[in-house]
Formats: sequence, C-alpha cells, structure tokens
Amino acid sequence: MMSGQQPIIVLKEGTTREKGKGAASNNVAAAKAIADAVRSTLGPRGMDKMLVDSMGDVVITNDGVTILKEVDVAHPAAKMLVEVAKTQDQQCGDGTTTAVILAGEFLKNAEGLLDQNVHPTVIVGGYRLAEQKAHEILEKISEKISRNDKEKLKKIATTAMMSKSASSSKDIFADIIVKAVMSITEETNGRVTADTDHIQIVKKHGGAISDTELIEGIIVDKERVHANMPKIVKNAKVALVDSAFEIKKTEVDAKINVTDPKKLQMFLAEEENILKRMVEKIKRAGANVLFCQKGIDDLAQHYLAKNDIYAVRRVKKSDIEKLARATGAKIVTRLDDLGSSDLGKAGAVEERKIADDNMTFVTKCKSPKAVSILIRGGTEHVVDEIERSLHDALSVVSVGIEDGKTVTGAGATAMEIADGLRDYAATVGGREQMAIDAFANAVEIVPRTLAENAGMDPIDTIIDLRKAHKGGKKHVGVDVLNGKINDMHDTVIEPIRVSKQELESATDAAMMILRIDDVIASKGSEKPPMPPGGMGGMGGMGGEY
Repeated sequence: MMSGQQPIIVLKEGTTREKGKGAASNNVAAAKAIADAVRSTLGPRGMDKMLVDSMGDVVITNDGVTILKEVDVAHPAAKMLVEVAKTQDQQCGDGTTTAVILAGEFLKNAEGLLDQNVHPTVIVGGYRLAEQKAHEILEKISEKISRNDKEKLKKIATTAMMSKSASSSKDIFADIIVKAVMSITEETNGRVTADTDHIQIVKKHGGAISDTELIEGIIVDKERVHANMPKIVKNAKVALVDSAFEIKKTEVDAKINVTDPKKLQMFLAEEENILKRMVEKIKRAGANVLFCQKGIDDLAQHYLAKNDIYAVRRVKKSDIEKLARATGAKIVTRLDDLGSSDLGKAGAVEERKIADDNMTFVTKCKSPKAVSILIRGGTEHVVDEIERSLHDALSVVSVGIEDGKTVTGAGATAMEIADGLRDYAATVGGREQMAIDAFANAVEIVPRTLAENAGMDPIDTIIDLRKAHKGGKKHVGVDVLNGKINDMHDTVIEPIRVSKQELESATDAAMMILRIDDVIASKGSEKPPMPPGGMGGMGGMGGEY
C-alpha cells in the first residue's frame, strides 16, 4: 500500500472537531441560548427564575449572575458569557443581565454579516471601533454627581433595586444603603474610595422586610461567654485582643514530675494567678467589653464576669477588623501592651435575641468606618434574594461615589449610543461600516427587551425612541411602569462605570467567540452509561471489547 493513501492520525481517538462556519454558528447559537435564558429577567417588569440544583436546593432570583452561576453550563462558548456576567458583577455589582444580553445580540448581528461573507476579522475590527466610539459618547452624555448628593445617590440605589424583589420596600432600603456607603467612604491622596467590604450584611429570616435596619456599628454573631456578665454595657470601652485567654501549652511534649503534694497546689494556684493577671490587665486598661479572636478559659470567664466585663470569644478575624474600623480600637496581640489608647468606643454593646440566636450588637459608634445591615424577611429565600438586591445597590452607589459620573438608564443611554454610532458608521466607510451598524442595532436590544418584558410593542417603542433621540431628547427611555416612553432623567440613574463595563465585557466576549473557526474537543473521561440490567453483558465493564 502506498504511504500517501494511509490516513495520518494526529488527534486522539474520540476527539471531535468542527471547522469553519459550522464552528462559528454553533458557538453563536450557544451564546444566544445563554442570553435568551436571562432576557426575561431584565427590568422592573422582568420575571424571576427558580433554580433547583442536584441536591434539591432551591434558589429563586432574577439576578443575572446568580442564574448563570447556578446553572451548570457545559458549552465552552456559553461559559464565556457566564464569565461576562461574573466580571460585570465584580466590577460594578449590577448590569449583569444587560451585559449578557448585549454579548448575545452582538453575536446574533455578526452572524448576519458572516452569512454575507464578511470576514470575522473585519467584523471584529468594526466592533472595536464601535466600542471606542461608544465610550466617547458615554463620556459626552454623562453628568457629574457629588459624593454628598443624597437624593441622586438614592435614585441610583432605587434604580438597581427596581427589577428585584426588594423594590416593594425600595425607599427604606435606598435610605439604608446611601447612609451605609457614605459612612464608609474615605478619601486618600485625593482619591475617593468606598469599599463595600466594610459593610457587613447579616441575614435572619423571620419578621417583615421592613424590619431591615442599619446598625451604626457591627453585629457579631456570638453571645457573651458567661451568664453573669452584664447583658448591656452603655458607653462601652472596647478591647480587641487576638491572643488566647488560656494557659499556653508547651511547644514540645513536656512532663512535670510533682513529688510534693503542696507543690501541686502551688502549681494550680499559679495557673489561676496567670489567668487572674490577664483579666486584671483588661480591667487596668479601662475596658468593659472584650472581643477575643481565640479562646477564653472557664476560669478567665469567671474573673471577667466578676469584674462586669462583657466578653465574646472566637470572633472571626474579619469581624475583629470591622470592629476596629467601627469603634476606633486597635487590635492587640500582646496583652502587656494594652493601654487605654488602644480601646475603642461604642454607645452600647448588648446581647439581643434575633430569631433563635443570641447576637452581640455594637451600636451607636461615633462616625464608624464599618457598619452593618441586618436583613429580615418572611422566609430564607426572601432574605437571600434581598441580600442579592442590596449587594447590587450597595455596589452601584459606591461606584457612583468613586467615579462621580452618571448616565440615564431605562434604555435612554443605549438609544443615544446607537444613534451616535450610526452617524459615526457613515464616516468610517468600507466593510467596517457594516459591523458598526450591526453593533449600533445590537445596542438597541436593551430598550427592546425592556419594552417586551413590560408587554409593550417593541417595534413601536424603538421607532418612537429613535424619533425622540433624533430630536435631541437624549434622556427619553422606556417608562416600564407606565407602559410608554418618557423622559427618565430624574427617575432612572446609573453610574457610568456600569454602562462602560457592560459594553467592554460584552464586546470582548463577542469578539473572542467570532475569531474562533475551529473547535477541537477531547473526549470526556466519563464512563459510558450502564445498559439496562446493570452489569449484564460486556457493557457493564465500562470499556471497549
């Protein structure tokens, strides 16, 4: 046999390979399927999804990133869209659904160009130009916002919560969120930062959603260590210690031989004295509240209770750090170094029973740099969904304070970008012009989906919006609650970073998927399914024969 006729096997047996247009259309179809999965959740009239995992745990949400994280996505191109949602969530906290829908639409419109034999590289080039121009348009239409403008910040928070289940109590939440973010905002070297990690969220189901409250201080999910300790301490002086109130065991195995019974008594008495001295150091420093990161010996608990000191043990490191920021206390490792200057102050430290748990509330801190939000709600699922809503709202308010720029939501910004891009496309010329036009049309998916979800006619809505924006009304968007188009300038506000990141992540993902012309997939290492009848026949061996 001639060697030329012999097949040359390069890839491992069982590897599947898809080339050219087949690969591209398969990838685009997978990405579109992911986008369609979350489309119905967009906007105040969006619906929720119920997700049930293999263990039977239920999640009810309309948060784009939560849906995509919970769903077990297998297709590699679809996984890229899940990454888009995750990136959007990390950077802005909100806009995850929009980012995924945009990416899906960019690919759908690119598919039309691929069918006309426009080369993927040309489409990618056009998309890159369109994205850069979209950023310019965003900067041009954005408005400045002061970090102390409470009303505008509340509107940003309300916008983020409108589509979530928290919208029923959005005014209560908006107030809590703005107060929380403003209290943790710091300015260093002229740069404003608002790190939401300094806001502690504690969930307890039971009670009404409206019972959710902002604590100007920290909630520690622990109770006092001894029943004889005071339940509430007013004008608390707080000591934070990260070493144990216990007798240290020796590093190496040691044996102590006691020959005289009196010596044993002395030995035990000395242990007691060491613990007593530890408590005296706390008392001497002037502290009446102690938070310890490690353990507190039973005897030490007794002495602390005798001295009317409220003590909590095994507090998480993250909670200790938040307590330091809230009370102004310094975290002390060596007890000998504890002085009155290391203590923090709080208006009150008390033990409260919330649902079935006793918790320690450190409240009325003066200008705390870390605060807590206690979320209440009828059931666990309600509380979880409210937490997701608050996470989004806290993130956008902090981003708004940091960037100091906002744009109008409700699809108004999307229409303005689409309008600007169409004018820009005419100046570019060549085949890239087609790609920029496709990009502009894709951006309109945001107002179109908002209209669809609200039961409005999407085509009429887009035509009316185009007309309004051509006439210079740049703040006109989809008023979902009234079922018509309206000026949304004073109602729906978003930080500029949300829109920027949506465009950036969606474009990058779409461009990456478009450049793929060959998908080589190795055979999975899963065992083939068992034939009916269990081990009967060779099939039960799980191998070839």
